[in-house]
Amino acid sequence: MKIRIKRVYDPPADDDGLRVLVDRLWPRGLSKDKARVDRWAKDLAPSPELRQWFNHEAAKWVEFKRRYGQELAEHEDDLRELLGAAGKGPLTLLFGARDEQHNNAVALSEYLERLRRK
Repeated sequence: MKIRIKRVYDPPADDDGLRVLVDRLWPRGLSKDKARVDRWAKDLAPSPELRQWFNHEAAKWVEFKRRYGQELAEHEDDLRELLGAAGKGPLTLLFGARDEQHNNAVALSEYLERLRRK
């Protein structure tokens, strides 16, 4: 299984596989038809407090991943279910942020990779 990361605003591709939106809020100005989201995993998104604290500041990236990992540890069953569903093909984590390197989908992907290796 390959975990991909993609902005939800980018056009869907045939090889995206299972498309999972991992933001707590629906992306502004995007219709559900155009987004082609298979699953909206709001519970796997960072808490509002963590998201506001991080504010997409690259200098906080390492600490954000640590804190987000603590939140994700509370949802291991949901994460394993997601890995199981994605075991049948590609998994594409969708996010709405402009920063493509420092966002919760990147952090979640790294967390899922570690979980999968356990």
